Amino acid sequence: MENETQLLRSLLDAQHGVATTVQLRACGITPKSVRHHVETGQWLRVFRNVICVTNGPLSRDMELQAALLYGGGSAILSHDTAAHEWGMLRRPAGPVHLTVPRNCSAISQPPTLRHVLMRPTSLSNACIHPGVVLHRSLAIEHIGVDTDLRRTSKEDTVLDLAVSAPTAHEGSAAFVSAMTNGRVSVSAMRRKIELRRPRRYKKILLDALSLLAGGVQSVLEFRYATDVERAHGLPSGRRQAPHHVGDRVLFEDVEYSEGGLIVRLDGRQFHSARNVRFRDRLRDNAAELSERPRLVYGWQEVSQDPCGVYREVREVLVREGWTDASYPCEKCCAVVRSGAAQGT
Repeated sequence: MENETQLLRSLLDAQHGVATTVQLRACGITPKSVRHHVETGQWLRVFRNVICVTNGPLSRDMELQAALLYGGGSAILSHDTAAHEWGMLRRPAGPVHLTVPRNCSAISQPPTLRHVLMRPTSLSNACIHPGVVLHRSLAIEHIGVDTDLRRTSKEDTVLDLAVSAPTAHEGSAAFVSAMTNGRVSVSAMRRKIELRRPRRYKKILLDALSLLAGGVQSVLEFRYATDVERAHGLPSGRRQAPHHVGDRVLFEDVEYSEGGLIVRLDGRQFHSARNVRFRDRLRDNAAELSERPRLVYGWQEVSQDPCGVYREVREVLVREGWTDASYPCEKCCAVVRSGAAQGT
């Protein structure tokens, strides 16, 4: 009996207070005892055959552990959940995403709710678990890494996010965001794509990888390169161009050789406001002293009005001596057609 008690304690310590009914039975807890604890509200039935030996809210580690136990011994955290654990996604975590072997019998589960008639509770405490989203893979043995809670590798997580996006454009943006936030190297990602060919979007992902290798460091910079420069035939600016200011080296997001135009892409919400203001003052003063023109854009302008950004950049480039070789994109043409239709 003492050995079974010690075994149970060790199991619950290792699994964040969550266990399967099979594991509980091995520790001397009978099905009748489990049922009694659940029905009296002392324990929680998270999923079928997965029990949490508490009646309070589950921590995120407990939610993840419960999902892994439900998915079986080969299950690993993947997609949005793995990305959140790797620090690639900043948004709050939702349902737990798992990848399981192709022949796994488990299926996705909706959120698990408390039985309010059994024991009344507040609305904020009504949800036991946010649910499970299952993905199946034939290569599951090759994509996981042994972290505390087993998950897909950084490179595989990036690929999963990209190919799961509904469109190629969204997939490439997810790809760049995950790589930059997760600090995944271009060389490691290139090797992974060679070993695990994406089931779709391969060409555009390799294109995005080339932009990352060329100095793009954020989704904002990626959208500027694709939606403003490439879509309109603008010259490709130099990324992360270094400038010596006193004893410091500061980097400009985009610099054009045509007239020395500097384009700054302001993602300051992800940085210390005080440091950004100081850095930008130094860069502004240096640009003014060297008589270099500069334009500044944020996420809203680049994502919502790339054609307007293009027109302003083109105007300054032409003013500084660039021979205009740009052209309107499909969105520009659609706006023109819409205006002409309204005029008639």
